Amino acid sequence: MARRPKVLGVVLAGGQGRRLWPLTRDRAKPAVPFAGDYRLVDFALSNLTNGGYVRIAVLTQYKSHSLDMHLARTWRLSATLGNYVAPVPAQQREGKRWFEGSADALYQNLNLIHDERPDYICVFGADHIYKMDPSQMVDAHIDSGAAVTVAGIRVPREDAFRFGVIEPGDGGVIQTFHEKPADAEGLAGDPSKVFASMGNYVFTTQALVQAVTADHGSEQSHHDVGGNIITMMVADGDAAVYDFNANDVPGSTARDGAYWRDVGTIESYFDAHLDLISADPVFNLYNQDWPIHTWHESLPPAKFVHDEDGRRGSAVNSMISNGAIVSGGIVRNSVISPRGFVHSYSLVEDSILLHNVDVGRGAVVRRAIVDKDVRIPENAQIGVDPDFDAEHFHVSDTGIVVIGKGDQVPVP
Repeated sequence: MARRPKVLGVVLAGGQGRRLWPLTRDRAKPAVPFAGDYRLVDFALSNLTNGGYVRIAVLTQYKSHSLDMHLARTWRLSATLGNYVAPVPAQQREGKRWFEGSADALYQNLNLIHDERPDYICVFGADHIYKMDPSQMVDAHIDSGAAVTVAGIRVPREDAFRFGVIEPGDGGVIQTFHEKPADAEGLAGDPSKVFASMGNYVFTTQALVQAVTADHGSEQSHHDVGGNIITMMVADGDAAVYDFNANDVPGSTARDGAYWRDVGTIESYFDAHLDLISADPVFNLYNQDWPIHTWHESLPPAKFVHDEDGRRGSAVNSMISNGAIVSGGIVRNSVISPRGFVHSYSLVEDSILLHNVDVGRGAVVRRAIVDKDVRIPENAQIGVDPDFDAEHFHVSDTGIVVIGKGDQVPVP
């Protein structure tokens, strides 16, 4: 029997997430809650572990306390079998400086690679929503013989400026790679689309070590995996593309099989939640053949109380987490996280409420994201008066109201 290749997972989780402010005011981007029970980092870690890769280093840096706590509670694998998910903070191994980019983060942690001596390294981002079997991508990488394989997904050409864009050549080789181009060329078979990098890479170990070492010595480099390392390997003709559409996740359907979202902005974070709550969701969390793992608090089931005209606890097209109580209020097209409380005569509509949010009696919350531990007073109105919202809260370019963790909401 052929030896199974040894694979090390590296998750880049040091992102500051400025465009998700104020959700990232007190936490790193990968620690931002999602879909009630989860954190963004859970998706990359679940994909790796479901795919059989159970030795994983999570490189952290920015405001990592809540992320470290989550990893310690949730991702305890069997040490007896040599498995682990280990948070690795910036340790200043190369002098008194923090990580200066994703490539520098890898360079400063080459000791992890030397200790594990893997054949291949999966380098995944920590803040995307998707399901993917990484073992299929590793097999494709081995077959290609390339130094690196980049996971690519088709996105509309007008969105190319947000991504690294791959121009494929013959046989899956990457012909050129452009970092966030202003005017990208469409695919030959579909000019309306481009191949965007998903931020997931499989490297042959020796090639990665050589590349980040060379990058470290360049004063002109921004020390970024996409912008520098991948560009370097493409120039050498040693990079391949893996089509995400070819990935076959057990239990997936034609509707949700190629779902991927970069939730780097308030709008994309909001829209990704709305993708969850339709009767036939675009992204299906209920696929038990490929579960997303997380830590669940010891909480009772959600409860709905009162059944009177005008005072009926109900939720429609919504996700209600354990420990939440809908007490005579109405929830529509929304996500209520653990320990949420929606009081009588209140309305929560098109909104995302994170942990322990209390919506007072008669209050209205529309098209809003409310972070943890916020109390909305009785009869308050959020997302109703744009001038009031702009005066007191953060409002996104498209009018989504965002209330930060523990912020005070004025009493009407």
